Amino acid sequence: EYVRLAWNITYVQVNRDGYVDRLAIGVNNKLPIAPVYITQGDTLLLTVHNMLDVPTAIHAHGLVQTNMPYMDGSSMITQCGIPPNSSFTYEIRSNAQSGTFFLHSHHMGQLADGLRTPFIIREKYPHGYDEDVLVALEDWYATDSRDKLVELLAPDTNTPLSPTFPFGLINGFNGNDTKTVKFERGKKYRFRVLSMSTTEYWKFTIPGHKLEVVEADGVMCEPQVVDGLDLAPAQRYSVVVTARDSDEFNFVYNCTLYADFVPRIKGLNPR
Repeated sequence: EYVRLAWNITYVQVNRDGYVDRLAIGVNNKLPIAPVYITQGDTLLLTVHNMLDVPTAIHAHGLVQTNMPYMDGSSMITQCGIPPNSSFTYEIRSNAQSGTFFLHSHHMGQLADGLRTPFIIREKYPHGYDEDVLVALEDWYATDSRDKLVELLAPDTNTPLSPTFPFGLINGFNGNDTKTVKFERGKKYRFRVLSMSTTEYWKFTIPGHKLEVVEADGVMCEPQVVDGLDLAPAQRYSVVVTARDSDEFNFVYNCTLYADFVPRIKGLNPR
């Protein structure tokens, strides 16, 4: 089947971390961008109208574009960027692929400015779990990527630049404001944990629970039981978590944003 979506790529003024108002890039004047869901075998027809003042392009991260490299969305590699006030329709075929992916801009630093969202391809016949839970992770900087690039390329800039410490976003919002996940006793939950970050890493755990890895980067795998996940930028995992038989206690799931290449400062790195 064909799934049709229309995206107007626009600038938006947002405060995603609860501290800093800044200009960002969204879809249809909104940020965060709604996740995109299709079913294995479907084709996504994504019409992108660029309302920015610079080119843009959209990439389906992790998806194999068999015989369709010109739909891969890598600006100035597999296509020219979509010019301002112009449109382009991507034909993204899932074919036999399923799993956890994400859509993001592949032009300059627009990904860091918000143009990214989960892209989930559901199996035709899902099994082994009762419900899906999405955990989309982002690093969010206070500075526009274009300003950062100007700073980096300035002839009088001392390199490396002074470190900056991003906030962590969960499903589009400040991690401390994220919604709870309601468990029912004995049910199995498939957590789709994906890092849409640009530079920093994430750790994900649910204390008191084991995580059974069943998918890595869009490929189903032999189940592997782990205590937690470590995700580099663009990595994705699905883990099945079984709710405990008792509902006497609540549990806190932990998402920790960190990097080894910047100083460790309490409250900033890790965060």
